[in-house]
Amino acid sequence: MSLGAIPGTGPATSPLPVIKKSIARTLADLPTGRTLVMGILNITEDSFSDGGKYATTDEAISHGLRMHYGGADIIDVGGESTRPGAEPVDPAVEQERILPVITALAKAGAIISVDTMHTSTARAALAAGAHIINDVSGLTHEPDMPALIAQSGAPYVLMHRRGDAASMTTEANYTDVVAEVLTEMLKLRDTFVAAGVAPEQLILDPGLGFAKDHEHNWELLRALDRFTALGHRVLVGTSRKRFLGALLTVDGKPAAPGARDAATAATSALVAANGAWGVRVHDVPGNLDAVKVATALSATSVPAH
Repeated sequence: MSLGAIPGTGPATSPLPVIKKSIARTLADLPTGRTLVMGILNITEDSFSDGGKYATTDEAISHGLRMHYGGADIIDVGGESTRPGAEPVDPAVEQERILPVITALAKAGAIISVDTMHTSTARAALAAGAHIINDVSGLTHEPDMPALIAQSGAPYVLMHRRGDAASMTTEANYTDVVAEVLTEMLKLRDTFVAAGVAPEQLILDPGLGFAKDHEHNWELLRALDRFTALGHRVLVGTSRKRFLGALLTVDGKPAAPGARDAATAATSALVAANGAWGVRVHDVPGNLDAVKVATALSATSVPAH
């Protein structure tokens, strides 16, 4: 099979060897010495925090540029909501939403990850200028995804999730959540490595909020060192999630998503101090300040990039 044709992904729009060189060259420009900040750009109508705010191409590009020039190291572009209960989006619709935005942000010099579960979208996004694939599908990844990641050389965020958007809430059943998530992630990692993906391409994400209840999320955060000890970069996404809203309950009501940014920054500082490679957030300036403070105060070795 040639590099230009992976089954199920359609014709190539850019040769993968060219993409591989471009990715390596661009990622070399990422800052070192501190935890990276990945800004969230949802081009959807139903994301839990900001669905519909950036649903048009122009609105999405403008917000992406604000995050880029506001200090985001990476812009994470997604065209399909991954909240519990979200309706699936056809890859063609997803690509229509995100590809013009990726192209524009890439021209502006942004480093881009694409939040997708679909191999065809991942491939099209790489051809449009994306550098990283952020896949929340977890244990249900598409069968062609490992081959694409191996051939493109792109960094791949391998996130833990059981089930899909419709079923993952009922899958939050663990005897020992840390041990079980680690075991399932390592099995998933081995699947990608067996397909030819270099271990250094893989970025692990414990998947907070995905098939986990509130206490499961806190247990995973407390055990972050067990994830960083595996030798892979670790990405953590706590931003505005429900377990933070539950913590900040006032008068019996969880805090609204927009009122969770200070708590998000607190978790970003703590995971940065414990060796996280990156944090995925809505509020870029606040979390950039948080990881810089954590780096200045922490005696922990900074994460290797």
